[in-house]
Amino acid sequence: MAQNADSPEASDPADLSALAAADLLAGGGLSSAELTEACLRRIEQRNGGDPSFDGEPEAINAWVRVYPEAARAQARAADERRLRDGGATPRFCGVPVALKDLYGVAGLPLTASSRVLADHVATADAVVWARLRERGMVLLGHTHTHEFAAGGTTDQVGNPWALDLVVGGSSGGSAAAIAAGMTPVALGSDTGGSLRIPSACCGTSAIKPSHGRLPIDGIIPLAPSLDHPGPMARTVADCAALLAVMAQGEPVTSALMPPPAPIGPLPLACRPGPRPLAGVTVAVTDRSDALELEPQVAAGLDGARQALEGLGARLVSLPAPWELDWDDLSIVLMTEAWAYHAQHAEHHDRYRPAIAEFVEAARNFTDAQAYLGAQQRRASGTAAWEHWFGANDVDLVLEPTLPITPYGRGPGYERGHAGGPGDPMIALTALWDLTGMPVVALPVSWCVGVSLVAPRGHEAPLVQAAIDLQEHALPAPRWSP
Repeated sequence: MAQNADSPEASDPADLSALAAADLLAGGGLSSAELTEACLRRIEQRNGGDPSFDGEPEAINAWVRVYPEAARAQARAADERRLRDGGATPRFCGVPVALKDLYGVAGLPLTASSRVLADHVATADAVVWARLRERGMVLLGHTHTHEFAAGGTTDQVGNPWALDLVVGGSSGGSAAAIAAGMTPVALGSDTGGSLRIPSACCGTSAIKPSHGRLPIDGIIPLAPSLDHPGPMARTVADCAALLAVMAQGEPVTSALMPPPAPIGPLPLACRPGPRPLAGVTVAVTDRSDALELEPQVAAGLDGARQALEGLGARLVSLPAPWELDWDDLSIVLMTEAWAYHAQHAEHHDRYRPAIAEFVEAARNFTDAQAYLGAQQRRASGTAAWEHWFGANDVDLVLEPTLPITPYGRGPGYERGHAGGPGDPMIALTALWDLTGMPVVALPVSWCVGVSLVAPRGHEAPLVQAAIDLQEHALPAPRWSP
């Protein structure tokens, strides 16, 4: 079995959490060169061969591209910076990271795991990656996404826990790389659940921050008014530490939502004592009542409820104030998706079949009045949820991340599998992209996850509660070969 991720005594540096690795780097007990080499060695050992487009049944295949020589050079530069700057060195200087294949890195390929962009090279850094680069983080490579982020399975990637099962999506490669110990942290994105779905399928953690918390400049879009960049890691604490770096800039003002409140310092450790959640009210709504929860999921939700109560939280049951209209979600998502994909019309034959089907459907969403009406109803629904939190003195909502456990890998790119209304992968997650509210996804087991949701701008108390829950009651599972 692998060592505890938070143990500074882990036998292989690749088993370290990001925070533990950062502490060792700061104390001189580990160099970035050593840590980066350990991660590159893990990739070679566990990825299942060189990165490939379609993947093989016996391979994890988390990566689209790995950049070993560039990573080694960045690690040497990080070690030199730490020697030069000492205590003024940023916390995560020298810590490796993976980027979903939507994040631009100037001069490197950027393909969205698609042959449509096979020859595309980014001309500029995505703003969020630039913030990490400026603070000395080391880029290991780009991880696979469900093609153009338009799906929830990422079938070219195998689930480390069971290679014949889906890894989730669209940030499936990032979750698989984290779960298999190939990188301590990674960046993903979330439009209908794409940070949280892979976390529930792989036993990892993720934070979908408030919409507008992080800029999407330089990231290949799916639907900009729904797109949320975010951090992924084995633990919530590592996610919070990475989010703190990603958010070191002004929130984004959009035509659809005002910027969220300033994020403030994010907690990175659990609170002591047996009842750290005393005074916190957590609601369980009726949103999952219409869904058939698999027995493992229902048991996991009950376990999380009991754990929260045991840690001092007050649990209440309340009806949800507003549920999304799936037609409105389709109008928003497909209209914005076509606005991007129209430029690739001449290369339509290069899409995978399910994504070609998705783009063909999106081509029909050009009605401005329908789009504006859907956005207005979305805004009203978001306001209803904001009012509901305050009127009921609710701090957080608890719900399953997915109503199901991971299913068989394989047909996700076939026509008829394009997802959308009725897809259990987004049955619970999509609402929170429409409202733009922050969500922490954390595992109950390797194949079951729960989510905690808070009002926009409330990342700090949300993260604290999630860390308390994970560290005191629901420790993150660890995969080992």
